[in-house]
Amino acid sequence: MLIAAAMPLMAAPPAAASGNGQSVRPAMGWSSWSFVRRWPTEDKIKAQADAMVSSGLVNHGFVYVNLDDFWQKCDANGFVVDSYGRWSVDSAKFPSGIKALADYIHAKGLKFGFYVTPGIAKNAVLKNTPIEGTAYHAADIANTAALEKNYNCKNMYYIDYGKPGAQEFVDSWARQFASWGVDYLKIDGVGSADVPDVRAWDTALRATGRQINYALSNNLAIADAPTWRSLANSWRTQGDVECYCGSGSNGSGYPLTDWSHVSARFTSAANWQQYASPGGWNDLDSLEIGNGDQAGLTSDQRRSHFTLWAMAGAPLLLGTDLTHLDPVDTAMLTNDRLIGVDQDGYAAKRIVSSGVNQVWSKREDSGDYVVGLFNTGTSGDSTVSVNWSQVGFTGSGDVTDLWSGFHKGTVTDTYSATLRPGETRLIRVTPLGAKTVRYQAENAGTSAGSTVDTNHIAYTGTGFVNTANLAGAYVEWIVDSATARTAALTIRYANGTTTGRPMDVSVNGAVVSANRAFNGTGSWDTWADSTVTVPLNAGANTIRVTATTAGGAPNLDYLDRG
Repeated sequence: MLIAAAMPLMAAPPAAASGNGQSVRPAMGWSSWSFVRRWPTEDKIKAQADAMVSSGLVNHGFVYVNLDDFWQKCDANGFVVDSYGRWSVDSAKFPSGIKALADYIHAKGLKFGFYVTPGIAKNAVLKNTPIEGTAYHAADIANTAALEKNYNCKNMYYIDYGKPGAQEFVDSWARQFASWGVDYLKIDGVGSADVPDVRAWDTALRATGRQINYALSNNLAIADAPTWRSLANSWRTQGDVECYCGSGSNGSGYPLTDWSHVSARFTSAANWQQYASPGGWNDLDSLEIGNGDQAGLTSDQRRSHFTLWAMAGAPLLLGTDLTHLDPVDTAMLTNDRLIGVDQDGYAAKRIVSSGVNQVWSKREDSGDYVVGLFNTGTSGDSTVSVNWSQVGFTGSGDVTDLWSGFHKGTVTDTYSATLRPGETRLIRVTPLGAKTVRYQAENAGTSAGSTVDTNHIAYTGTGFVNTANLAGAYVEWIVDSATARTAALTIRYANGTTTGRPMDVSVNGAVVSANRAFNGTGSWDTWADSTVTVPLNAGANTIRVTATTAGGAPNLDYLDRG
C-alpha cells in the first residue's frame, strides 16, 4: 500500500487517447529533420546518438533518436521499391542498413524512430510487385487516379482499403520496420483523407507485437481530433516549426526557426488542449534548443519555447545539433523541474490571453498548481498578472520559481511578473488553505489478481486498476489528513458492462457506505465519479473499496480527497 503518486496531474480528466499502451508520457528525444534535414547518413545519426549519451541528456529522459525523411532511394518514377513494393533504403547514405543503425542506437540504451508516408509507391504499381504473404499485387490495391502527399520522391498513389490485400500490404511494411528494430514511427503528410491509412498503420503496428510509439504529422485537422487520438500517440497540430530561412539549400542551416513560428503554437496549444491525455499528446513540433542564439531564438524565447511545450504536455523532440551543444541550452534541457512539468501527464489550460500577456495553469496530484506566465511580444517589457481565483483557488499560495528553483514564499490573491519581450515565468504554487489531493489507483494497495492496465482510454496517471472478477476484490489507499474532520472522497471509475459493480467503502476498517452503486458507464473508455462523505482521523487513514459481487470492482482510476 502506497501513498499519493509522485507525478503531478490536473484535476479534470482530459480527453481520450490511443489505448496501445505507448506514450503514457510525452516522448523525449531527438529528430533529424530540423538540423540534418534532407541529408541524413548513417554516420550523422550515430553521431547524434553518441552525443545524446555523452551530453547526459539520456539521463534526463531523452531517449528517442528519430531518423526522419530522405532515408529512401528515388528514381524518375519516385521511390525505388523492394520485391514487395516497399521503399528501398538509400545504401549510399546507410551502407550498413537500417537494422544495423537501430542496433547501434539500442546498444546505447536509446530507442530508434523512423519515418513513412501514406500510400503505395508508383514503382510498386508499375512493377506490380506481390504483397508479401498473399496472392495479391500492388495494382490490386492502388488508386492510380490520385497521388498522396509526399515531400521527397513524390509519386505515391492512394491505397483503396476496400480492396483485399490493402491491409496486408501495410502489415508487411510494419513487420519489416519492426524487424529492423523501430520503436517510434512517424507517418507524415497525413490529411483527413488519410484516416484509412492511419487506421491501417495502427492495426499493423499493433499486430507486429513490438512496442512502437505511433506519431502523426503534420498540421492535422482539429475536426478529426477524436479520430487521431483514438488511433495514435501524438499528432502534429500545426505545420513545421522550422522557418526555412537558413542560408543553405532549401532554407537549411541556421537559423532553424524564429519566434513567429514558435509563438504561433500558443493558440494551437490552447485549442487542442482538451485532446491530450496519457497515451496521446498534442505535438507542437521540434524543440529548437541546444545550439544557442544561432538557432534563431534569444535565450528568453528559448525558455518560453520550452515552457510552452512543457505546459502543453508536448513531446520534447530536439531538432538541434547535439554534437555542438551550447552550455546555456544544456542547462535548460537538463532542468528536471521543467521536464517534470512536461512529464506530469497533462496539458495546461490557457486562463489569460490579453495582447502579449498569457497565463497557463494546471493542477498537480498534490493539490499544487503549475502556472506559466508569458510576454509573447517582441519589444517592450510587460507586466503579466493572474489572480489565484483564475488559477483555481483563493487566498494565499506558497510560490517557487521552477526555472531558477528560487523559493519566493507566500503570495496573497494575485501574482505578477514584469517580463522582457519573449520572457516567461514558470512557478509552482501550493495553496495555503484547503486543497484537493489526488491518489492514483495504480499506486494503491490491491487484492490478488489485480493488474495496472492502459488498454482503455482517458485514464489519468500512468494507468488504472483492473481487479479480479470476484467478490472481495479491493483497492486500498492511505489518505492523509492534517486534522480530524469530515471530507469528501471522489472515486473515478469505469464500468463497461450493463450490470452494476457495487462496492463497500470503508474508512479505517469501518464500512461507511455499504454496497455503494457503481453502475455501468456505457463503455470501459467512459469514466464517472462517485463522491462519498466520510470521517477522517488526523494523520494517515486507510480507505478501502471492496467489491460485493462476483463481477468484482469496476476499473478504478483515482481517489480525490477534498
